[in-house]
Amino acid sequence: MLRIVNRVLIGLTGLLLFGTGLAAVVAAADLPHRLGVGMPSGWSWRAPEDVLLTHTDRTQWRGESWWWPVVIGGLALLVLLSLWWALAQLRRRRLTEILVDSGDGVGALLRGRAMEDVVAAESEALPGIDRARVTLIGRRGQPRIRIGLLLAPQASPDEVVHRLRTEAVDHARTSAGLSALPTEARLRPAKHSPERVS
Repeated sequence: MLRIVNRVLIGLTGLLLFGTGLAAVVAAADLPHRLGVGMPSGWSWRAPEDVLLTHTDRTQWRGESWWWPVVIGGLALLVLLSLWWALAQLRRRRLTEILVDSGDGVGALLRGRAMEDVVAAESEALPGIDRARVTLIGRRGQPRIRIGLLLAPQASPDEVVHRLRTEAVDHARTSAGLSALPTEARLRPAKHSPERVS
C-alpha cells in the first residue's frame, strides 16, 4: 500500500513540476508570441515579464466568507497527510519479534531476525536454491514471510516452491507454534555463462 502511495505521489509531483517548468520555459522564451499561438483566456503567464499569479488572481477571493476556512482547512489537511506519509516512511516494515504461545498463558517472544536466519539457512540448503533472503512482516501475533530466492540454473521452480513450503516454511511455522504462516516467494534465476559443447 505504501509503495503505491509513494509512486502516485512521486508521479503527481513530477507531472506538476514538469508542467510548471514547461510553462516557465514557454513564457520566458516568448514562444506564444513568436509562433503566433494564442494562449487560453484565463492564462496570465504569456510573456517573459509576466508573473504566474497576478495581484488580482491572488486577492480576488479574499472578501468571500468561505475563502479563509477553505484555505486553512486545505493547508491543515495537507500538513496532516504529509505527517502521515513521513511517519509511514519511518515505520519499520520488518517484524522484530514473534509472539509464541508457550502454553502457560503468558507466551514467549521469538526474535524475528533469528527466525529469518533459520528459514534462510534451511531454504539455501534445499537443492536448486543458490541464495535466499527472508523478511518477516505483519503483526507479531500473525507474522508473514516474504522470501526472495535466487534459483540455480538446473532448478525446477515448482519443485523448489513445493519443498520450500513443506520443509523450510512448515518447520518455521511448527517451531513457532503458529496455526498459519502465509508466505510470499519471489523467484529469480541466477545468471550464468553459457556452456560450450565441443
